[in-house]
Amino acid sequence: MKDKPVNRRTLMKAAGLGAFAAGAGAFASITASRKGQAAAAADTALVRLSEKRRQGGRPVLAEAYGRPSPHEANVVRRVIPWMNPTRESNVSFTPLHALEGIITPNGLHFERHHAGAPDIAPQEHRLLVHGLVERPRVFTLEDLRRLPVHSRFHFLECAGNGALEWRGPQNNAVQFTHGMLSCCQWTGVLLKDVLKLCGLKRKAAWLLCEAADGAGYARSLPLEHALNGAMLVFAQNGEALRPEQGYPLRLLCPGLEGAASVKWIARIEVGDAPWMTREETARYADLRPDGKARLFTLEMEVKSVITHPCPENPLRRKGLQQLSGLAWSGRGRIVAVDVSFDGGVNWQPARLEEPVLPRCLTRFRLPFDWQGEELLLQSRAVDETGAVQPTYAQALSDKGETGIYHNNAITTWHVASDGKVTHVRLD
Repeated sequence: MKDKPVNRRTLMKAAGLGAFAAGAGAFASITASRKGQAAAAADTALVRLSEKRRQGGRPVLAEAYGRPSPHEANVVRRVIPWMNPTRESNVSFTPLHALEGIITPNGLHFERHHAGAPDIAPQEHRLLVHGLVERPRVFTLEDLRRLPVHSRFHFLECAGNGALEWRGPQNNAVQFTHGMLSCCQWTGVLLKDVLKLCGLKRKAAWLLCEAADGAGYARSLPLEHALNGAMLVFAQNGEALRPEQGYPLRLLCPGLEGAASVKWIARIEVGDAPWMTREETARYADLRPDGKARLFTLEMEVKSVITHPCPENPLRRKGLQQLSGLAWSGRGRIVAVDVSFDGGVNWQPARLEEPVLPRCLTRFRLPFDWQGEELLLQSRAVDETGAVQPTYAQALSDKGETGIYHNNAITTWHVASDGKVTHVRLD
C-alpha cells in the first residue's frame, strides 16, 4: 500500500479552490457568494443559530463550579463491567479519543483504587517519616507548604495499561486499550527536600510508602527514584487534588508505573531493603515464561497510540484528514514519532507539537489524504535514550505471554473502505 503525500494540489482541492482559475476571480467570487447565500438559507442549523442570537443566555454563577457543556455529556470515564467484581477495587479509563492537547481534565483522569477513595479532612491529615533517618518527623500539610513548592507536567500510567490486549485484541476502543493514562500539572514539594529535613542515615536505600486507605496499600520505592524528581503533591491542574486522585496528599513518581505514586500517603519508612508487599509480589511483578518474576521494573517504557482516527473516531468523509496521537516515555523526552499507513512497511515522520517535556505526554500530528482505501495505521515512538517502541512480536519475545504489565507494543488500527476503524493484531 503506497502512502499518499499531501501536496499543494490536494490542499487546494480539499479547500474547494481547485475549480477556480486565477483570471476568473471576480465572477467566481460573485457566484460563490450567491451559492453560499442559497446554502445558508437551506441550512436549518444556521437559521436556528440566528434565532438563538436574539435570546438571552445563562447568567454568571449559574453554577458556582463550572462544568462541561451538556453537549459533551458522552466525554466521561468508563469501566469495563467484567474486569473486576467491585467498584471499590477497580479502574476507570480516560477518554483519550475525546481530548486535545496533552492535559487531562481532573474529572477525566483515570482512577485505580484498591479499597475505594477515603474521605480525609486536610487539617487532620498527617505524614509520618521514620526509619533510617536522624530526625523522625510528623508533617502536617501546613508544614509541607512551607517548603519550596514546584509545579511540573507529568504523565501517570498504570502498569496494567494495555494488559488486556497482550494476548490479542480484546477491546475495540482506545479508551479501553490505553485509557489508564493521564497527564496533568502537579503541584507540591520535592520528596528529597522532606527527606533532607529528616536526615537520611548511611544505610538508607529504600522507602516504604503507605496509604491511608482501607487496603493499607503500600509500595517499596528505591531511594534513587525518590531523589529523582518524586513529589509530595497537593494540587492538580491548578486546584486541590480530587479525592480519587489522593486528596489531600499523594506521592508522584514521574515516569514510574502508577502504582508507585501512592495516593493518600500517610507514612514513609526508610529502610535498607524492599519490604516485598503484596502489591509488588502478587501483583505488579513481571512473570517470566520460566516461572520466575522480574520485580521493581518501575520505569514506563516508550509508547504511543493514534487517537484520531481510532475505533471511536472513524473517518466520515474522504479527502484531507488530520491524524493525531500521543507519545510518552518514563525515561525522558520523546524525540520522534513515525506513522505507518500500511502496517509497518513504510513510515513517515509525524510533527511533534510543543511543548515536548520529559516524562510527559507529547502530542503528534500528521495530515494525510484518504480516498476510501483500506489502511493499517500504526505509530512508533522514540525517546531521548534511543529506545524505540517495539512491535508485538518483539515485545512477546522479550516478556513471553505471561508478561502482561508494561505493554508498550505498537497498536494497529484497521481503517475499512467505509471509514470504520477496528483494533487488529498483525502477525
